[in-house]
Amino acid sequence: MLEAGVRAATEGDMPAVRAVARRFGLLGGWRPGAPDFLDAERTFGTLLVAPGRLGHALGFGGTLRRGELTHLGDLFVLPAHQSSGLGRALLARLLAGNGPRVTFASSDHRALGLYVRHGLRPWCPLLYLTGPATGLPAPPVRVTSPDEVAALDADVAGGDRRRTLAWYAALPGVAAYTTGEGYAFVRTIDDQAVIGPAGGTTPQDSTNAVLGALAATATPGPAPSSTTPSSTATPGTAPGSATPGTVKIAVPGTHPLVPVLIAAGWRIGDLDTLMADDAALGLIRPDRYVPHPDLG
Repeated sequence: MLEAGVRAATEGDMPAVRAVARRFGLLGGWRPGAPDFLDAERTFGTLLVAPGRLGHALGFGGTLRRGELTHLGDLFVLPAHQSSGLGRALLARLLAGNGPRVTFASSDHRALGLYVRHGLRPWCPLLYLTGPATGLPAPPVRVTSPDEVAALDADVAGGDRRRTLAWYAALPGVAAYTTGEGYAFVRTIDDQAVIGPAGGTTPQDSTNAVLGALAATATPGPAPSSTTPSSTATPGTAPGSATPGTVKIAVPGTHPLVPVLIAAGWRIGDLDTLMADDAALGLIRPDRYVPHPDLG
C-alpha cells in the first residue's frame, strides 16, 4: 500500500527515485553522483514519487517544460505494483491542465492506453540508433552557446527551454555546435556519445548540424567549451572531449537523417512512438528536430 500517496519528490526522495530508475536501466548514460535528467525534471518541470515503506519508492513520473508544452519524460512503476492504479495516479497529476503535451511511448500497451485517454495520439516512430561517429559527411560547424541556439530549439521543439539547455551545456563532456542554420548538442562519456537535442531551419539544416557535430566529436583533442562560441570545429581540426566508439541518437522516423545513418551501417537498437495531443502536433517539427533521449 501507499503510505503517503503520490507527491512531489524532494531531495531526500532522490535515492529512492534513482533506485527505481536503475531498476529500469535508465541511468546508464549518466555518471553516478553527477546531475542527471531526474535533477532536470525536479528543477525545470515536475518530478513525482509514489513512496512506499522504509524510504523506498514504488514508482515515479517526471515532466519537463518547453514554454507551455509539457514533455512527459518518465512514468515508471515497479512490476509488483503495475496495474494497481499507481501509474494512472501519477499520470493524472503530471498531465493536469490544458497545455500541449508530448511523450515518447514504449510498446507497453497499458501505457499507450493511458496516454490515449489523456488526449495523446501516436504520431510517428522514434528510432534509437547507434553507430560510429566516423565515416559520414562532415559539414563544418563551430562551437556555440545555449543562448545562441535557444530560439531555433524553441521553434523545432515546440517551446523555449533555455534554462534547461544552459544546465545541460554546463555538464562535463557536453558541447553545442552550430552550422549557422542548425545546432546539435553532444555529450561524451568515456567511449560513448549521445546526440541531442538538435535541429535546424530546414530538415537538411538539421541533418547537417548533426553530421557536423558527429565529425567534431570524432576528432580527438581537449574538450570544447560552449562559452567560447567563436571556436571553429571542422573535420581534422575540431576539438572533442574524446573519440567515442559508439554514438547514440533518437531520431523521429520522418527525419531525413534516418536513411543517411542506416545507409552508413547504424543500427536500430530500440523503438518508441512519439505521441502528442493536437496542440503539440502544431508546435513540434519532427522532420527538423532530433530530441535528447532523456530531456526531449
